[in-house]
Formats: sequence, structure tokens, C-alpha cells
Amino acid sequence: MSTTLPPSSSGTATQESRETTDAPDAPTSRETTDTPDVGPETEPGLGAEARTAPWGTDPYANALRNGHGPLFLRRSDGWLLPLEVERWCSDAGSADLSALHRCEGPVLDIGCGPGRLVAELSALGHRALGIDVSEAAVARTRRIGGSALLRSVFDPLPGEGRWGTVLLVDGNIGIGGDPAALLDRAAELLSTGGLLIAETSPLDIDERVQVRLDDGLRTPAEKAAPGPADRPFPWARIGTPALLRYADACGWRPADQWSAEGRAFVSLRRPRPPVRDRSARTSSQSAESANNTPVIRSQLER
Repeated sequence: MSTTLPPSSSGTATQESRETTDAPDAPTSRETTDTPDVGPETEPGLGAEARTAPWGTDPYANALRNGHGPLFLRRSDGWLLPLEVERWCSDAGSADLSALHRCEGPVLDIGCGPGRLVAELSALGHRALGIDVSEAAVARTRRIGGSALLRSVFDPLPGEGRWGTVLLVDGNIGIGGDPAALLDRAAELLSTGGLLIAETSPLDIDERVQVRLDDGLRTPAEKAAPGPADRPFPWARIGTPALLRYADACGWRPADQWSAEGRAFVSLRRPRPPVRDRSARTSSQSAESANNTPVIRSQLER
């Protein structure tokens, strides 16, 4: 899992969140084809702000290194959502496979975490790439044989507009706390008619809140000196009915919905063409292409 904020509606980021650099993914002979290039595993590092963001801090990194929690998302009112670190660090289970067997073409796993889905997709014969804002997650994905980049979903990514399937599982439909913006971004990444597979809450909810990571292990002294892990960030939890409402407003076509082992999934077809107004973002991207020095939107503060 990983979090980030989408660009502002004006298509520009704040001064603190901008980096200017050379194009991160100069086209190669392979990248000019219809299949996204998932290697080599080189990329510009995220900015310092992104590296110190909640998912890059010790509680999350330690949980991935240990292969288990405790790890929670804590709301401001004290409510805790347990995060299933043990499952994320295990092999893909039958519920995961119910989603992976529906994948088409090259697959982009957004918020890949420790990489079980990327590794399994590679074993199934798919070209697969994971992206995550956690260095620990990217390192573990690569260690178990998957390809992964240290990127936010709102950063420039390889193969934009050419992915056959985009995955948003393990709660990652909540990234940024704005499901509509995330659906817009997924549409930009997919090829025409491409497939989005999202895991939803088994509850009929539509909740957007501020949360922070909590491992339940911090001492009073540590709590008295807040660090990056204490920084609240926006998150969303939505059930299938809410996702379908957002998808309809964004022009997506429902493809399938199912449940497995108590987990709920929805698949959607990319809009043809997207109906939401993204003129500001398109204008910004056109200007970046003309200058050949794109603005890299690093992960903003949560």
C-alpha cells in the first residue's frame, strides 16, 4: 500500500512539491511498441519529502522487514483499521488469484507493497510492474523476483496509455482520499478498453478521512516527539456501490464484480474516451513535452 495526493485541479503542484529534472523515461526501442517496458529497474529517486512520508517511515518499513504487524491506520477519533501485513508478505492466495486470472496484457500494480502480486503475475507469464512510494516495499518486490519502481501513481510512469490492466487492491482504491481523481489517473495509464481491477470494502461505505500509521509500539517519549509517521494523510474506504457510482460519473464501464474469501472486487473498462474534464492536466503535460523537462510531481504532504 502507498499513499499520495493527486495534482491540484489547476494541474500544478505547490513549490515545495515540485522537482524539475530530465525526462525520467526516455523512450527506447522497446518503449515505442504497444507493450510497456518494465525494466531496467532504474528511476529518479523520489524527493526528500516523499522519502520521509508516512509509508516510507519506520513503522511500515519495519513491518515489511518483519513480515508481520501490528500496523494500523488510526483515525483522529482513535478508530483503528488493522493492516494485513502478514497476508501482504505471503504468497498470493486464492482471492488474489481470482483477480490475477482476470488480468489482460501487461499489468501495472499501483501500491504494490512487498510484491506478492507482481511476482505471481510474472510467474503466470504477464509483463508486470509494481510502483510504490516505500523503498522497503520496492526492495522486497525486487528481492522476490518482481519489477518495481519507487514512484507515486501521480508521477510520470513508463508506458502511460499502454497498460492492459491496472490493479488497485489491498485497499489502494483509497490512495489520496479522492477515488474520482484516482480513477481519472488510472484511465490515463490504461490502453483503450483496458481493465481496472479494484478491491473494495465488503461494507457499503463511502468514507474519506485523515489517518496516520500506528504500530501500537511507540513509547510515551516517542509520542511526545512527533515524526513523519505521525503526519496525517487523506485516505478513502469505499464499498462496491460507491465505487460504481464514481466509475459511472467518470465514464467507466462495469465489467465484473465478485467476492472471494470475504474480499470484494470490481473490474471496470477504461472510458472511451474519458468524460471527466482533465483539460488543465492535459495542458500541463503538453507544456512539459514541449520543454522536454517535465515537472515530476513528488508525493505531497499527507
